[in-house]
Amino acid sequence: MARPVVAISAGDPSGIGPEVLARALRLPAVKRALTPLVFGDASLARHLPKGSLQVVSALPAASRRSGRPSREGGVAQLAYVTAAIEAARAGRAQAICTAPVSKEAITRAGVHFTGHTEVLAEAFGVPVLMLMSGPRLQVALATNHLALADVPRALTVSSLVSKLALLSRELERWEGRRPRIAVCGLNPHAGDGGVLGKEEQRVIAPAVQAARRRGLDVHGPLAADGLFALAGQGRFPYDVALAMFHDQGLVAAKSLDFARTVNVTLGLPVPRTSPDHGVAYALAGTGKADPQPMAEALLRAAKFARR
Repeated sequence: MARPVVAISAGDPSGIGPEVLARALRLPAVKRALTPLVFGDASLARHLPKGSLQVVSALPAASRRSGRPSREGGVAQLAYVTAAIEAARAGRAQAICTAPVSKEAITRAGVHFTGHTEVLAEAFGVPVLMLMSGPRLQVALATNHLALADVPRALTVSSLVSKLALLSRELERWEGRRPRIAVCGLNPHAGDGGVLGKEEQRVIAPAVQAARRRGLDVHGPLAADGLFALAGQGRFPYDVALAMFHDQGLVAAKSLDFARTVNVTLGLPVPRTSPDHGVAYALAGTGKADPQPMAEALLRAAKFARR
């Protein structure tokens, strides 16, 4: 099969995205795996493979200074994401890979932005699920970028069953077999029989039971601390876990395999991946940022596209 075309948004021009992307695209494994179609600033042209850059912005130097986010940069980085999505929608690319953006910089530029996952769901008009996929742990999120106080109200039996069905379907499509799914509790000790919270009894356990009636291999609710400790010990008996909120899942995934864990959006008609780190303003321009997470995201996008 020919190398898949991956539409790539270059990320915050003041963050590490552009530099780790340029370095990742020079790696032999990445060059063999895909054809890059990069959406970014004109200043990137001399750092990227010839012909790969689609110029979306031409920011003055003052608007793209390393570690110094700007309003113009906030507008531009969202434009890169939009352009990459449109390329995939138009059939010009078989996958999407996004370099890190700053939610704060985009919002300060006048656009309410909660994350790539939400933008992709709206653009393609489909329900999606965020998955952090690493070599020792895969964990999906029942809620994404949501204030912790709002999480209990966002968890319903129907929404959890839908997410479990989507998770099972997508992983089965990739791996060729039905995945064994662990479902985390929301509260400490998975509620301790209702002593530490009722969500497990009222919502999560009924959702697990309903999913099992639909034929899904689902188990829980399980206490997250003990569950993720098994992954750290190499004894994780599941293919994937469903965490109830952002940090419950991401702290475990990033702690175990930061450099090789990839953010994957499930449910889209094309694969979308991203490295599991942010804009890292403190590292931008220092040459110290590690390109390996970006390379892993690119390689995973190409792999999924070939499948």
